[in-house]
Amino acid sequence: MKTEIENCLDILKKGGLILYPTDTVWGIGCDATNSEAVERIFQLKKRSDKKSLICLVSDFRMLNEYIENVPEVAYDILKYAKKPTTIIYDDPIRVAENLIAEDNSLAVRVPKDDFCKTLIKKLRHPLVSTSANISGTNTPQSFKEIDPLILEGVDYVVNLHHEKKSGKPSAIIKLKNDGSVKVIRK
Repeated sequence: MKTEIENCLDILKKGGLILYPTDTVWGIGCDATNSEAVERIFQLKKRSDKKSLICLVSDFRMLNEYIENVPEVAYDILKYAKKPTTIIYDDPIRVAENLIAEDNSLAVRVPKDDFCKTLIKKLRHPLVSTSANISGTNTPQSFKEIDPLILEGVDYVVNLHHEKKSGKPSAIIKLKNDGSVKVIRK
């Protein structure tokens, strides 16, 4: 795992894209503070830049570095969630502008996967995490289902968990600063 993390860090710090296993599905990732790398993901996925991407942070401390005001209820939701849960927060800060949704929000998840957490901690920035598929096509359920265009379009493919079946995409909850909560995906 250590070699894979070092290889990823080298690519990410140069503005590259990685294909990596997450606690949910295989993801395409980049440094969430690098707008050119974020743009490359939109192009690779053939995805409208009006559609938001998810970011992963290593822990609550990092979450607070990139979200202006994390509502207290977010900590309880994340602490007691039975499955991976992404929360959409208002007022993100210090991330690439093209990562922020039109309503000034950002979807963020704290993964439980050791590889992801270690990579993010060493990168010291959030990591973009979007499913490894062309926009409008099905999310691959395993590494072998990933479209060759995606495999060829990234700068590095992590050599871990290629045989493992992917989990389900995360639950998504929108948590507004006014206290309102909306479940987007269960």
